[in-house]
Amino acid sequence: MNKFEQLGLKESLQRAIIDLGFENPTEVQEKAIPLLLEQDTDLVALAQTGTGKTAAFGFPLIQKIDADNRNTQALILSPTRELCLQITNEIKNYSKYEKGINVVAVYGGASITEQARDIKRGAQIIVATPGRMQDMINRGLVNIKQIDFCILDEADEMLNMGFYEDIVSILSDTPEGKSTWLFSATMPAEVARIAKKFMENPLEITVGAKNSGSATVSHEFYMVNARDRYEALKRLADANPDIFSVVFCRTKRDTQQVAERLIEDGYNAAALHGDLSQAQRDSVMKSFRGRQIQMLVATDVAARGIDVDNITHVVNYQLPDEIETYNHRSGRTGRAGKLGTSIVIVTKSELRKISSIERIIKQKFEEKTIPSGIEICEIQLLHLANKIKDTEVDHEIDNYLPAINNVLEGLSKEELIKKMVSVEFNRFINYYKKTRDLSAQSAGKREDREPRESNGGAVRYFVNIGSRDDFDWMQLKDFLKETLDLGRDDVYKVDVKEGFSFFNTDPEHTDKVMEILNNVTLGGRRINVEISKNDGGGRRDHNGRSSGGGFGGDRGGRSFGGGDRGGRSFGGDRGGKSFGGGFKSDKPAPRFSSDRAATSESNFSRSETPRREGKFTSEKAPRRSESFSDQSRPKRPRKS
Repeated sequence: MNKFEQLGLKESLQRAIIDLGFENPTEVQEKAIPLLLEQDTDLVALAQTGTGKTAAFGFPLIQKIDADNRNTQALILSPTRELCLQITNEIKNYSKYEKGINVVAVYGGASITEQARDIKRGAQIIVATPGRMQDMINRGLVNIKQIDFCILDEADEMLNMGFYEDIVSILSDTPEGKSTWLFSATMPAEVARIAKKFMENPLEITVGAKNSGSATVSHEFYMVNARDRYEALKRLADANPDIFSVVFCRTKRDTQQVAERLIEDGYNAAALHGDLSQAQRDSVMKSFRGRQIQMLVATDVAARGIDVDNITHVVNYQLPDEIETYNHRSGRTGRAGKLGTSIVIVTKSELRKISSIERIIKQKFEEKTIPSGIEICEIQLLHLANKIKDTEVDHEIDNYLPAINNVLEGLSKEELIKKMVSVEFNRFINYYKKTRDLSAQSAGKREDREPRESNGGAVRYFVNIGSRDDFDWMQLKDFLKETLDLGRDDVYKVDVKEGFSFFNTDPEHTDKVMEILNNVTLGGRRINVEISKNDGGGRRDHNGRSSGGGFGGDRGGRSFGGGDRGGRSFGGDRGGKSFGGGFKSDKPAPRFSSDRAATSESNFSRSETPRREGKFTSEKAPRRSESFSDQSRPKRPRKS
């Protein structure tokens, strides 16, 4: 017996459920559907992404809609175009046996006049993004003053995206007597404010603990040095040959760069970020849903609303700035009761963030080490053997067998197997046989590790640029990170003064800092950097200013930088943050051939991507050490 029959849904909806293959309701569906069918009430439902919230409000909504009345009776607000279209399609599938119910999607990037025309023809249910709905209300193209139901789906994501004012304005245009159903993964303050202002004594459903992570997702972290972050990502992909994943980066630039490097190194990857056109986004998502793309590299905003089945892994290439965002990322996997894995690649300085996330999701992370080259080779070898075993034979090959047998005559079964496997496997052996261990040195239990703020062994530098050159501490940190090709957390304790600044790195970066920065010019003036005697012990306030010892007790009348600081400016207008590519060899990187074509319009090769020009130039390209040279790193063999 289908358990949905016990929830009180009518027969036509039961038929749709059978057609969709639903058998057992999820916890949020089991709790919400009977409640919404039996009562006209406001409801707050807290449940993780991927737990079936659309069906939880979709089925009772359809059952309560008057199909004979062609006026708009329900408004569903969702954060993104992708989720808007997804909800629309699901509501249509749920109501396939309901005569006369029309659903219209309203979102940006499509003709607003056509959407208004579809609504005018009669749409009992509108599914909309907040921005486009507000635009239609302002133009008088839609009337929601008489609706009976308003549903806020993924409410926390809508508010995170800055739609608070739009949502307040839209809800203010709806009648007080309507039923408001709010579905959210977390309950931040702004969501609670919406509930308090527009809902009357709402019932609350919580699946799991508030703000907790999904029970079907396991959480792992791998600690590496910042310079090894990308190499670690590749090894984790190779250690999971069937990976189908979303890789999260913090910025659009990092997203594009990581995707381009993965493509160059033979992975089926693509970027998804806000600089893509709608046509490019659609192309990428079509390829990802069709599993032509195994690794979708995305920003948090661009990935909102992605609902793709069977994602095996979420990879946090960089942790989000807002810890709560981690919950949304990990919710992309482990959906519909299936198991998934959320991976975090961290540096030592980010370990405290792991503890903060654990407190929010109420789950523990498992610390793991990056697989060695030998371990990856073993995994790939067994994967290849199973792939050969499970391959279905196309008997059209039978006509060619006599010729093939002649070529392979004289080979024993064991020799034949070795040669066949080696065709694919030799490339992995050659790539990984001399690779080093990537896992950062463990220092015992997490709680016993010294935090970076202790300054143990850190190197403090003086540099002759400061606020006079239009830097604040965040801008200078970004400039140093990009100029030195370091991770964001490898540059810390940045204190900016008027004509000079201080910053710290770990000792391993000292040679790079001294070699590169002393050959960089800013506005026609050479940057000068020296190792400081100041320990950087002063604290920085919320504006990044130093107090209590941050101002160079080491100076002592000593002149840094040959007197360049003496009242002279280094050009204020910094322009772009690129410095002309002075640190990259002109020699093209070797590429592996592939049987697969590019999978999307966004997969630009590096040679096709114009290089940004900027104010920062290097007078000579410093010799890059093997640890971060693109040319010294062998390319990974492309998967067949």
